[in-house]
Amino acid sequence: MSKIAIIGGSAVGNLLTKYKSILIHTPYGETSSPIEVGEIGGVEVAVLYRHGKPHKIPPHKINNRANIFALNQLGIERVISISAVGSLDPELPPGTVVIPDQFFDFTKGRIYTFYDGPKVVHISMADPFCPELSEIAYTEGKKMGINIKKGSTYVCIEGPRFSTRAESRFFRQIGNIIGMTLVPEINLAREMGMCYMTLATVTDFDVWADKPVSASEVTKVMKENEEKVMRLLENLLPKIPENRGCSCKRSLEEASL
Repeated sequence: MSKIAIIGGSAVGNLLTKYKSILIHTPYGETSSPIEVGEIGGVEVAVLYRHGKPHKIPPHKINNRANIFALNQLGIERVISISAVGSLDPELPPGTVVIPDQFFDFTKGRIYTFYDGPKVVHISMADPFCPELSEIAYTEGKKMGINIKKGSTYVCIEGPRFSTRAESRFFRQIGNIIGMTLVPEINLAREMGMCYMTLATVTDFDVWADKPVSASEVTKVMKENEEKVMRLLENLLPKIPENRGCSCKRSLEEASL
């Protein structure tokens, strides 16, 4: 069974053409979609679509605990997340692929942990993204000539609405890209000792720019980014070593009081 999972978001279409479908029952309810297992770039991967298949689950209704629990049950050690984001930075235009290394959480009503008691865990999120996966993806993207940026802050908002102009101007002071799906997916993966990396594809400038965001604009650029993301996955997946050289798997060692 694969040890690598891809969580596909609004930024991708169908990632696999040939696959077997697995439905895992969890104590947290149903996963967003059945898990598909197939190959990309000759590497076996598990694919889960966070918005469902077809796209039907809004960002604030994603059952992240079920999704991450199910992947953990399959033995997944590494998660590559693909998401569509807006840009808060004029140097990150639409079409850019961003690999963030930090995030700022502005969500409001989500379930952020597997540890609701009686066991209490305080997981460290000082460096939330896997440096090993991020470096591999960045190196392969540069080789391919993709406009790719490593080292940015992802601002995660509740959604499903887009920001007001005032909010967007505020978010520009603390982040570079903005989206609705990173949190708590990344928190839960860390609690399971998984490596987690995001390929964030910029679809638009957020509303701080002169032109307000429209869903049609986002959809158009997302379609243009699909082929780019697929080619990047085909190149980076074979470069991932079998054994993890990072500290992500030890995330729970000092998390309990």
